[in-house]
Amino acid sequence: MLGFLKQPLVVRADINLNVVALTGMGLLSRLWGLTYPRAVVFDEVYYGQYISLYMKRVFFLDGSGPPLGHMLLALGGYLGGFDGNFLWNRIGAEYSSNVPVWSLRLLPALAGAFSVPMAYQIVLELRFSHCAAMGAALLMLIENALITQSRLILLEALLIFFNLLSVLCYLKFSNLQQHSPFSLSWWFWLVLTGVACSCTVGIKYMGVFTYLLVLSVAAAHAWHLVGDQTLSNACVCCHLLARAVALLVIPALMYLLFFYIHLILLFRSGPHDQVMSSAFQASLEGGLARITRGQPLEVAYGSQVTLKSVFGKPVPCWLHSHQSTYPMIYENGRGSSHQQQVTCYPFKDVNNWWIVKDPGRHQLVVSNPPRPIRHGDTVQLVHGMTARLLNTHDVAAPLSPHAQEVSCYVDHNISMPAQNLWRLEIVNRDTDRDVWKTIMSELSGAHLPDWGFRQLEVVGEKLSRGFHESTVWNVEEHRYGKSQEQRERELELHSPIQVDVNRNLSFMARFSELQWRMLTLRTDDSEHKYSSTPLEWVTLDTNIAYWLHPKSSAQIHLLGNVVIWASASLATVTYALLFLWYLLRRRRNACDLPEDDWLRWVLAGSLCCGGWAVNYLPFFLMEKTLFLYHYLPALTFQIILLPVVLQHVGDHLCRSQLQRSVFSALVVAWYSSACHVFSTLRPLTYGDTSLSPSELRALRWKDSWDILIRKY
Repeated sequence: MLGFLKQPLVVRADINLNVVALTGMGLLSRLWGLTYPRAVVFDEVYYGQYISLYMKRVFFLDGSGPPLGHMLLALGGYLGGFDGNFLWNRIGAEYSSNVPVWSLRLLPALAGAFSVPMAYQIVLELRFSHCAAMGAALLMLIENALITQSRLILLEALLIFFNLLSVLCYLKFSNLQQHSPFSLSWWFWLVLTGVACSCTVGIKYMGVFTYLLVLSVAAAHAWHLVGDQTLSNACVCCHLLARAVALLVIPALMYLLFFYIHLILLFRSGPHDQVMSSAFQASLEGGLARITRGQPLEVAYGSQVTLKSVFGKPVPCWLHSHQSTYPMIYENGRGSSHQQQVTCYPFKDVNNWWIVKDPGRHQLVVSNPPRPIRHGDTVQLVHGMTARLLNTHDVAAPLSPHAQEVSCYVDHNISMPAQNLWRLEIVNRDTDRDVWKTIMSELSGAHLPDWGFRQLEVVGEKLSRGFHESTVWNVEEHRYGKSQEQRERELELHSPIQVDVNRNLSFMARFSELQWRMLTLRTDDSEHKYSSTPLEWVTLDTNIAYWLHPKSSAQIHLLGNVVIWASASLATVTYALLFLWYLLRRRRNACDLPEDDWLRWVLAGSLCCGGWAVNYLPFFLMEKTLFLYHYLPALTFQIILLPVVLQHVGDHLCRSQLQRSVFSALVVAWYSSACHVFSTLRPLTYGDTSLSPSELRALRWKDSWDILIRKY
């Protein structure tokens, strides 16, 4: 029974020493002196703020991308014991002793280091030579901009890592498809492809283009699989189902998981949640939750409410009125109703309170039992502090004369009838008898002049154009009115709300709102000193000064290896021309390449040229401030393509042994020049060397490069 113990237990492992060596060199290049400089470098001032908020569990909203990248950076802070207490207020600020700089920069550095052997593996999986694979990895190793970007608290290194991981996993899966489908390894690489793709999207929205590229290649392979007559219909269905689950379902679930963890971690109210809905704010600990907890759920006749604009633009604000009236004559000579002003006010104020009144009764308190208001009911809205009725009529609005003025009705005895009946339309209702509160007035988003205290204009639409966010309001603060007398009611409105019960939104409701806010959040699109256009990236006409030593001339720049950048662009053009030439020749039944070599050539171009295109061309359509680092994901695909093209030229275009020898010598000389450029620019990559003004001027190879020179 225990006979197997008589035999030795033998474990054999294949170790690729090339991968080990490349990994070691990658780690050395990215981890060496990682804590230097011990100061905030460029966009660390931006991402560091979010890391601090994670450490303090305070909710924030960032429109730059999904939360996975921020959470990974925060994980580094957590592992280093960071408490979040640091003021990320300026570039160059010295880190205090409680900031674990090495830990915070560790994960991007590891991602950058592991991208080096990953480039090697990708070229091997494309079935090119070990020499070409080593070339791709060594180019990744000495690319100055990739080193700089991966040694700081930034996201590009993580995005590049998961981009490459997605491609590598799919290639390993695809190669296993030919000889061992549905094996354990086959399933592992297929599922890992889906996980890597979801992480790519989870780092930055730009990752969705790499995900779509992998899906496109997978769809093309699946289409060929469908035409394989050696497979049964049941087998084909199993193949398609496995791919659908791994490449569609798993990424979707993973994406939800990122937001679930994000919302679990950030449960406290903070300055960013003001742009969220009242219900979302009430689900956070502190802030609005302390006010709204325990409020009656159903709005009834006699309820006291504040009404917040769901649109939230240009800023979140509440329906508001005060005793001041519209001017009788505006600056342009138009007349007004001279009635009490109604605005949208972006601050909490007692004048934001309104009483929902039954038009058929004088009662301004909630009866016992309360009479809830339902979809389609007609109500009047009484301003709590002035007791005026919310009114709209056929008088041009102050700043939007195409729409009607909204006011609180004042009877001036000038034959201007009140129009203060409001029909409630509940947009998100389940049935026509649902209880809730919205009001059909439109927030135009314009600031009123000084006579309106620079508050936001509220107008009424003459003709309904259908539901729009700007016409929808929701009840934020709510309580049942108890005082019929005006003086007692004013005291009641000034008093705090009772707190006793808690209500929370579901995860899917919070996810949907947060995702929509992130996609529609407008960021500051103002020009930056170091911003650049996509055309400037290809020729490396621009750089970014990341950090300058406070006393010496040592500095860090995002500046690429010019030999690699130029060669990578040339390789992309060369591939495109060769591909078109071969395609035209094959159309004429002249096959210059064997079928296996042709398919290998097409696949390499689809992933590498396609990876460059999907990570670069979309920036031409983006109306946002762009920087050189946005080009780095596209550049990595070009770098991987470069040795592929070189091997193809050597194998198929160099006809004689002499041509191959000369070509090999040129490649060695070219790579030596790339190493020389890396060594020359190294002081600007690591920032650990102080150069003289003459040495700095010598590094300014292009007039557009902004190399900082101190004036002593």
